[in-house]
Amino acid sequence: MPRHKPVHGHQVKQRQFGNKCFGCGPQNETGLRLKFVLDEERQRFVCRFRLQGRFVGPPAHAHGGIIATILDEAMGKVNKLHNIVCLTSTMEVTYLKPVPLFKPLIVEGWEQRVRGREHYRAAEIRSSDGEVLASSKGKFIEIDPHRMFAKYLKKKHSDAT
Repeated sequence: MPRHKPVHGHQVKQRQFGNKCFGCGPQNETGLRLKFVLDEERQRFVCRFRLQGRFVGPPAHAHGGIIATILDEAMGKVNKLHNIVCLTSTMEVTYLKPVPLFKPLIVEGWEQRVRGREHYRAAEIRSSDGEVLASSKGKFIEIDPHRMFAKYLKKKHSDAT
């Protein structure tokens, strides 16, 4: 059986600055609040979840934008393998079958290759019986978050005092 563990290092940054991320932020009341674990054997990030009715698109099924968000989140979690921050540059989504609301689902994200600052990733959303419902491929660019977001972090610290 594959060994799973919580995403290492993610909690420290959340405690310092809070995590209101729409995909995984526990402090975002309207978000997805996805919780990923690392499958160490396969080097994949895995999340089991159910989508609530507020994410409806077609009747009884998820909106395509929510599906893309979940796939993007799964691919983005792969940053934790390298302890880096990357932003989505391009992403391609293939919608194979409608993604149902209220049913158990699984999303997995993994790395395909790295070329300098470019990190290529893939992800899939599957039904509980393993059928692939949607898949994605994306290119992520490694950034220096302190440099890119410095003005926002300074503002947050000054707001707190």
